[in-house]
Amino acid sequence: MSGLSPDSARPVEIKLHSVSKKLEISFDDGASFQLPAEYLRVYSPSAEVRGHGVGNETLQTGKMHVAITALEPVGHYALKITFDDGHDSGLYSWAYLYELGVKHDQYWQDYLNRLAAAGALRE
Repeated sequence: MSGLSPDSARPVEIKLHSVSKKLEISFDDGASFQLPAEYLRVYSPSAEVRGHGVGNETLQTGKMHVAITALEPVGHYALKITFDDGHDSGLYSWAYLYELGVKHDQYWQDYLNRLAAAGALRE
Protein backbone atom coordinates (compact mmCIF):
# COMPACT_ATOMS: atom_id res chain seq x y z
CA MET A 1 0.00 0.00 0.00
CA SER A 2 1.34 3.41 -0.92
CA GLY A 3 0.21 5.18 2.24
CA LEU A 4 -1.45 7.90 0.19
CA SER A 5 -4.79 9.41 1.02
CA PRO A 6 -6.94 11.93 -0.84
CA ASP A 7 -5.18 14.61 1.23
CA SER A 8 -1.74 13.52 0.08
CA ALA A 9 -2.43 12.32 -3.47
CA ARG A 10 -0.89 14.56 -6.11
CA PRO A 11 -1.84 14.85 -9.77
CA VAL A 12 0.54 13.30 -12.26
CA GLU A 13 -1.41 14.27 -15.36
CA ILE A 14 -4.09 16.87 -16.10
CA LYS A 15 -5.79 17.04 -19.50
CA LEU A 16 -8.54 19.34 -20.70
CA HIS A 17 -10.84 17.74 -23.25
CA SER A 18 -12.41 20.71 -25.03
CA VAL A 19 -14.97 18.82 -27.11
CA SER A 20 -16.40 16.74 -24.25
CA LYS A 21 -15.86 19.64 -21.81
CA LYS A 22 -14.16 17.40 -19.24
CA LEU A 23 -11.11 17.76 -17.09
CA GLU A 24 -9.21 14.49 -16.83
CA ILE A 25 -6.98 14.24 -13.80
CA SER A 26 -4.79 11.29 -12.80
CA PHE A 27 -3.26 11.02 -9.34
CA ASP A 28 -0.07 9.36 -8.11
CA ASP A 29 -2.07 6.74 -6.17
CA GLY A 30 -3.55 5.40 -9.43
CA ALA A 31 -6.92 7.16 -9.17
CA SER A 32 -8.14 8.89 -12.33
CA PHE A 33 -11.26 10.98 -12.86
CA GLN A 34 -13.02 12.74 -15.74
CA LEU A 35 -14.83 15.72 -14.26
CA PRO A 36 -17.33 17.59 -16.46
CA ALA A 37 -16.96 21.38 -16.66
CA GLU A 38 -20.55 21.86 -15.49
CA TYR A 39 -19.90 19.74 -12.39
CA LEU A 40 -16.70 21.64 -11.59
CA ARG A 41 -18.50 24.96 -12.08
CA VAL A 42 -21.47 24.20 -9.83
CA TYR A 43 -19.13 22.84 -7.13
CA SER A 44 -16.67 25.72 -7.35
CA PRO A 45 -14.92 26.26 -4.01
CA SER A 46 -15.31 30.05 -4.41
CA ALA A 47 -17.10 32.18 -1.83
CA GLU A 48 -19.45 33.27 -4.63
CA VAL A 49 -20.77 29.69 -4.87
CA ARG A 50 -20.09 28.29 -1.41
CA GLY A 51 -21.08 31.35 0.58
CA HIS A 52 -19.50 32.07 3.91
CA GLY A 53 -20.65 29.06 5.91
CA VAL A 54 -22.97 26.09 5.78
CA GLY A 55 -26.41 27.00 4.49
CA ASN A 56 -25.18 30.06 2.61
CA GLU A 57 -24.43 28.24 -0.64
CA THR A 58 -25.75 29.76 -3.87
CA LEU A 59 -27.41 27.23 -6.16
CA GLN A 60 -25.81 27.49 -9.59
CA THR A 61 -28.29 27.25 -12.46
CA GLY A 62 -27.99 27.42 -16.23
CA LYS A 63 -24.49 25.94 -16.32
CA MET A 64 -25.19 22.97 -18.60
CA HIS A 65 -23.15 24.35 -21.50
CA VAL A 66 -20.32 25.99 -19.55
CA ALA A 67 -16.81 25.28 -20.77
CA ILE A 68 -13.35 25.62 -19.27
CA THR A 69 -11.25 28.26 -21.02
CA ALA A 70 -8.07 28.16 -18.91
CA LEU A 71 -6.24 26.11 -16.29
CA GLU A 72 -3.55 27.65 -14.13
CA PRO A 73 -1.52 25.83 -11.47
CA VAL A 74 -1.40 27.62 -8.12
CA GLY A 75 1.77 26.67 -6.28
CA HIS A 76 2.03 22.94 -5.74
CA TYR A 77 -1.39 22.56 -4.18
CA ALA A 78 -4.22 23.77 -6.43
CA LEU A 79 -5.62 24.58 -9.84
CA LYS A 80 -7.34 27.80 -10.84
CA ILE A 81 -10.02 27.08 -13.42
CA THR A 82 -11.47 29.78 -15.65
CA PHE A 83 -14.90 29.14 -17.17
CA ASP A 84 -16.43 30.75 -20.25
CA ASP A 85 -19.14 32.39 -18.11
CA GLY A 86 -16.38 34.52 -16.55
CA HIS A 87 -16.14 32.62 -13.27
CA ASP A 88 -12.51 32.25 -12.17
CA SER A 89 -12.37 32.84 -8.43
CA GLY A 90 -12.28 29.25 -7.18
CA LEU A 91 -9.02 27.53 -6.25
CA TYR A 92 -9.43 23.77 -6.58
CA SER A 93 -6.97 22.07 -4.22
CA TRP A 94 -5.69 18.65 -5.21
CA ALA A 95 -7.59 17.17 -2.24
CA TYR A 96 -10.83 18.88 -3.35
CA LEU A 97 -10.46 17.66 -6.95
CA TYR A 98 -9.84 14.16 -5.60
CA GLU A 99 -12.96 14.44 -3.43
CA LEU A 100 -15.01 15.67 -6.40
CA GLY A 101 -13.84 12.62 -8.34
CA VAL A 102 -14.51 10.06 -5.62
CA LYS A 103 -17.92 11.50 -4.72
CA HIS A 104 -19.01 12.49 -8.24
CA ASP A 105 -22.18 10.36 -8.37
CA GLN A 106 -23.34 11.40 -4.90
CA TYR A 107 -22.58 15.10 -5.40
CA TRP A 108 -24.13 15.19 -8.87
CA GLN A 109 -27.36 13.59 -7.64
CA ASP A 110 -27.46 16.05 -4.75
CA TYR A 111 -27.11 18.93 -7.22
CA LEU A 112 -29.91 17.56 -9.43
CA ASN A 113 -32.12 17.16 -6.35
CA ARG A 114 -31.44 20.75 -5.24
CA LEU A 115 -32.23 22.03 -8.75
CA ALA A 116 -35.52 20.12 -8.78
CA ALA A 117 -36.46 21.37 -5.32
CA ALA A 118 -35.81 24.95 -6.44
CA GLY A 119 -37.71 24.48 -9.71
CA ALA A 120 -34.53 25.45 -11.53
CA LEU A 121 -32.91 24.14 -14.70
CA ARG A 122 -29.42 23.15 -15.81
CA GLU A 123 -29.93 25.08 -19.08
